[in-house]
Amino acid sequence: MRPHVVAQLAVSLDGVTSGFDVDLARFYALASLWQEDVTLIDAGTILAQENAVLAAPRRGPRAEGPLLAVVDERARVRSWDSLRELGYWSGVLALYADQTPERPPDATTRELITGYDQVDLVEVLEVLGRRGVQTVRVDSHAVLRTCLGLDLVDELALLVHPVLIGGEPWYDVHCLNLRHAGTEVFKDGVVWIRYCVAT
Repeated sequence: MRPHVVAQLAVSLDGVTSGFDVDLARFYALASLWQEDVTLIDAGTILAQENAVLAAPRRGPRAEGPLLAVVDERARVRSWDSLRELGYWSGVLALYADQTPERPPDATTRELITGYDQVDLVEVLEVLGRRGVQTVRVDSHAVLRTCLGLDLVDELALLVHPVLIGGEPWYDVHCLNLRHAGTEVFKDGVVWIRYCVAT
């Protein structure tokens, strides 16, 4: 049985995920309510923050924290030690495909290889479920798009910011039937809307 998959995104009113300020403390405080066992993210998101990751203090792995699983088909991530030592996660898991290029050996980073030229997220979730993982939180819109296309998302939360950005929205034409699970409005006009995905 696969884990329960939840996703939270900060978006503008027109569905764009960048180009505006996000209160990260609030974002992650709300995300922590799911108490995920695994945080699932893509390599692009990690690489966009790599300088900050490398410069951050190394507090060491957090034993009670979730596992960080990174979809990295092209083996672009090199900051595994820094990620592991940030103090947020209990460890890191590199998600590779059969055709992922050769990478430097790293005895301390666990690997899971699924799929041929792309990571097979269905198999990833099945493996994690067999290992006792109950909740996975998706933390990047690239992985979320894939999970939505594969009908793998069980809950969706949007932190909607009162700005119009213009640009490509985080969603595509995939149709989802959603059941409203709650709404909270903050003083700055940000609205936190939560949905369960109807089956």
